[in-house]
Amino acid sequence: MVTINGVQEEAAGMTLLAWLQRADFSPDTVVVEKNLDIIPKEALETTVLADGDRVEILRFVGGG
Repeated sequence: MVTINGVQEEAAGMTLLAWLQRADFSPDTVVVEKNLDIIPKEALETTVLADGDRVEILRFVGGG
């Protein structure tokens, strides 16, 4: 199991990009942190999730 934004997910073995697409996130509008490391956008396609990983997906929202 992988913890993504505090929720346990069956995502082990998936790439970060595949999970983002499955969850309807645009990789261009989020920052991904995996096990406290920021993952560069160019590495999303090759970074594979493993059991025990902790991932945070951050989306920046403008407003005022």
